[in-house]
Amino acid sequence: MSGERVSEDAATATDDPRPATYYHLARAVLYREFLIFVRYPANAIGGIVVALFFFGVVFYGGTLLAGQALADSLSGIIVGYFLWTLAVGAYSSVSNDIGSEVQWGTLERHVTTPFGFAPVALLKGVAKVVRTFLTSAIVLAVMLVVTGTRLSLDPITVVVVAGLAIASVLGLGFAAGGITVLYKRIGNWLNLLQFGFVVLVSAPVFDAPWTRVLPLAHGSALLQRAMVDGVRLWEFGLVDLGLLVAVAVGYLGGGYVVFHYATRRARRLGVLGDY
Repeated sequence: MSGERVSEDAATATDDPRPATYYHLARAVLYREFLIFVRYPANAIGGIVVALFFFGVVFYGGTLLAGQALADSLSGIIVGYFLWTLAVGAYSSVSNDIGSEVQWGTLERHVTTPFGFAPVALLKGVAKVVRTFLTSAIVLAVMLVVTGTRLSLDPITVVVVAGLAIASVLGLGFAAGGITVLYKRIGNWLNLLQFGFVVLVSAPVFDAPWTRVLPLAHGSALLQRAMVDGVRLWEFGLVDLGLLVAVAVGYLGGGYVVFHYATRRARRLGVLGDY
């Protein structure tokens, strides 16, 4: 009898579901993003078409107005536009997604997960950044073919530098997402900030060194050197790379803290699920 009881207990323990880990959460979030991309191809293709349309306006309109002046700076414009599309995707991945969750009434499901609201939102943002990298790469390829421009495209350098550059923007998206949870409808302000990324991407970091601590500014300067001048990741100075990492971690951590306290205040005020 005791042997049968031990075997039954072992079978029961084996049948118990294992607790989910962050690996399972990351896999589920990435798979969800893949399904959204595959099942709604019209929306994904539409985003690429819109990005190419705006670039076409800049390129062909600038060619008519500026001529040779545009051609001389075309490589820098393409790199800047590529980084801008990444930044907009990273920023809106958190802020707009949380706004949609508020409107759909599904925000509480993230709060009740064993991982907590902030880690789920962070991994969802990372998953959308991965998707944005893929779509922006397509936009970059089309821009290079249309304009006949040649750039240095070392995958490791581009992914690392661009990824760290947009990490600061992801932090801004977190802060905006936390404010969205509190005040619900602030879409006009969120959209306005996206146009501010143009200023950050084109910030004069050499003439005004203090701008290097702003989001995107220092990363944009390094990405220009990498893609236009062909500088590899290991050829950058330790100070440049250290500042890039510090800015990314600082803004991402700051945005994460703002998001955490904003959502906690929303729960304390009882407005987390209101709309």
